[in-house]
Amino acid sequence: MTRKLLTLLIVGLGLLSVSQPVLGHHSEAAEFDQAKPVKVTGTITRVDWQNPHVWFFVDVKDETGKVTTWGFSTAPPGSLMRRGITKDALKLGSVINVEGSRARDGSNNASGRRVTFPDGKNVLAVAE
Repeated sequence: MTRKLLTLLIVGLGLLSVSQPVLGHHSEAAEFDQAKPVKVTGTITRVDWQNPHVWFFVDVKDETGKVTTWGFSTAPPGSLMRRGITKDALKLGSVINVEGSRARDGSNNASGRRVTFPDGKNVLAVAE
């Protein structure tokens, strides 16, 4: 193999490895509508602590006692930990307040923009 061909191959593979994560990323605005704010108080029932985004699920009771489960997408685990949110902070059974933007598809999913814990700690859960 010539030196020039080897150099091109190495550069090409390097560019390909850098471009892959970029292709997989998406905009929050593509999934969630900021014109449709959501604010709920409920009990944490499930936490999916994994990349690319942490998801947690909250059971919310309406005035008649009917329970609706809401799913909230947040930042990646590393970003949350830098803001003081660890997996242990999202304890199953904890009652939290969550503010965000509703999913564009109308489902009971939203961006979990701001989370307020029972102790009053208020944390930004996504980048602004």
